[in-house]
Amino acid sequence: MAEVVRVLIADDQALLRGSFRLLVNSTPGMEAIGEASDGAMAVELARRLKPHVVLMDLRMPVMDGIAATREICSDETMSGVRVLALTMFDMDEYVYPALQAGASGFMLKDASPSDLVAGIRVIATGEGVLAPTVTRRLIGNFSRRSEAIQPAPRLVGLTKREQEVLVLIANGLSNAEISEQLVISLPTVKTHVSSLLAKLHARDRAQLVIIAYESGLAERGMPT
Repeated sequence: MAEVVRVLIADDQALLRGSFRLLVNSTPGMEAIGEASDGAMAVELARRLKPHVVLMDLRMPVMDGIAATREICSDETMSGVRVLALTMFDMDEYVYPALQAGASGFMLKDASPSDLVAGIRVIATGEGVLAPTVTRRLIGNFSRRSEAIQPAPRLVGLTKREQEVLVLIANGLSNAEISEQLVISLPTVKTHVSSLLAKLHARDRAQLVIIAYESGLAERGMPT
């Protein structure tokens, strides 16, 4: 039997916490193991309960979702905990910093129940949840600010093929779509993705997107 996905819900609105809890507990293979009404409580519960996924509201009192995400993702004792950031607005200025802090992706609070459940499952496997159209626009807007762009040497050591794969990841393509685009096998794509995660010290796919934009590679496009 597959392991049950343990979910911690962090939101300052009791009604939303209750709705998320009902959704999670009514989904086979998932269990809501705790609720937090502020970021500090989310960190404490994550440290104690070790959930697979934290549904993290970005705007909460005491400690906001960005600071809470940073604490969770930087704590080696919680290396198996993944954060799925939740926001009301697709252009929320909090989202980009949350991804920088280590969140494995984000979703809108008004996402359909099926999309939210699918997002939790993907996050639990160690992948990132990035809605391509919204996320590319959001990350692009923030990362084009001069202070966000990092020197290109950050990508030193990547092969040309790895850079091509990174650009396609930044554009929201799945492994299957990258395989088709580059005319290479799916196992080969997975090998390249694993290599990128290791070389760039990235937690997951979402962090690869951040790196691609901050280094300017996503803006430059496919290497020639």
